[in-house]
Amino acid sequence: MKKNKLLEAGTEIPDFTLRIGNGNGDDHKDNFMTLSDHRGQNVILAFYPADWSAVCGNQMMLYNELIPMFENYNAVIYGISVDGTHCHAAFKEHNNMTIPLLCDFEPKGEISKLLGVYNHEKGFCERALFVIDKNGIIQWSHVSPMDVNPGAKEILETLKNIEK
Repeated sequence: MKKNKLLEAGTEIPDFTLRIGNGNGDDHKDNFMTLSDHRGQNVILAFYPADWSAVCGNQMMLYNELIPMFENYNAVIYGISVDGTHCHAAFKEHNNMTIPLLCDFEPKGEISKLLGVYNHEKGFCERALFVIDKNGIIQWSHVSPMDVNPGAKEILETLKNIEK
């Protein structure tokens, strides 16, 4: 089985662009997020296996509720899975969420593989978190078991330490 190497704290995160899961499939620039556009701002990347699993739904709804707290630390959060734009849009609407979700859909798992969080055996993202500072340096990364919602404690502690 092919293994990933998780990008760890202290590593500069490679730049990437992903489609935003808003249900709009055209190629207008507003339908894409480029990580380097957030330089000067802290970024949280929350990779998760699939939109419609119970644990993933609970995790993304928690982060959706914490968006104001993340903003207090000059941070934005993105959820990322290998699901497509229409799947993300339906998932967000069903759960009344505003958290932006990104599609690591085509080529499937390309960014998950780049960051070392793609599950080659199952064909989707691991449940993984990255906190990236305003200079593009990973300050914390973590992979959780598939059936465990990692919560937000370590994210908030890392953001607090970044802002000291």
